Amino acid sequence: MRGKQIMGIKKMAFAGSWYPGSADQCRSAIERFNDDLRTEDDTKIPDNPVAGIVPHAGWVYSGKLAGRVFSALAHGPRVVDTIVLFGVHMHADSPAFVLDGTAVETPLGRIEIDRALTDALVQQGTGAGVDIKPLTPSRFPEENTLELQYPFIKYFFPKARIVVCAVPPSDAAQVLGMAVVGAAEGLERSLAVVGSTDMTHYGPRFGFEPAGSGKAAFDWVTKENDAAAINALTAMDEKQIIHQGLSRHNMCCAGAACAAAAAAKKMGAVKGVCLDYASSFDPLAPTSDFVGYCGMVFGA
Repeated sequence: MRGKQIMGIKKMAFAGSWYPGSADQCRSAIERFNDDLRTEDDTKIPDNPVAGIVPHAGWVYSGKLAGRVFSALAHGPRVVDTIVLFGVHMHADSPAFVLDGTAVETPLGRIEIDRALTDALVQQGTGAGVDIKPLTPSRFPEENTLELQYPFIKYFFPKARIVVCAVPPSDAAQVLGMAVVGAAEGLERSLAVVGSTDMTHYGPRFGFEPAGSGKAAFDWVTKENDAAAINALTAMDEKQIIHQGLSRHNMCCAGAACAAAAAAKKMGAVKGVCLDYASSFDPLAPTSDFVGYCGMVFGA
């Protein structure tokens, strides 16, 4: 039994590089993000936040945005039993899959996987026509889209369990978002749902540079391309979220974003609110390659 439990743990792959590798360093970083957030205007956080969108670049770029979303969800009026985390870079024809194990490892301690809800999601997804495969930790890919969120989850929801799901940018995304809420209702679980995606990846490194380079490219990404994605998310328009991600390349994990919006809508959310937007573009030392990031909360 003990050997099976060890094999059932998803180990860390990005700790110490994309985010701090020790408990003290992680906790200090999150507390610094929190200190920064105390100066922000939180009046735009919707009532009863139930879900959100977080970025997944290294914490130096996106940690504050992700932290603000998790903080908003943690300080809502509900006690959360389980966090459902949607992510993974996928194609439209990729199969969905879930992490089938006992726990995920973080520098702050392990997060137990909600096995009953994971199984129920597989059953409901399959029943709705979505082929969703359980993968053991050894077969589950190393994904920054997911792992960079685990320390935030452990910090803000220390007693919660987790469901981890890879979602393709297809009709399956809306189905899975609704299915996990239905499965949770059957198990009497109180959920918070998070979709992990970055925004436009711009520049020659990413093979995407339709607006030239420099400040003109940055303005196009922020004011047009990423703005269109944020509008779709704010409207919680599942089909438009997928369309934006596939046609305008402004969400690298549009399936995860769509699933989170669909779940939020089924939980009673009526709008998305963009809490923060940022990018890795540095106007003082501009580079040809940069990425946009958004932190969003869905609620009433």
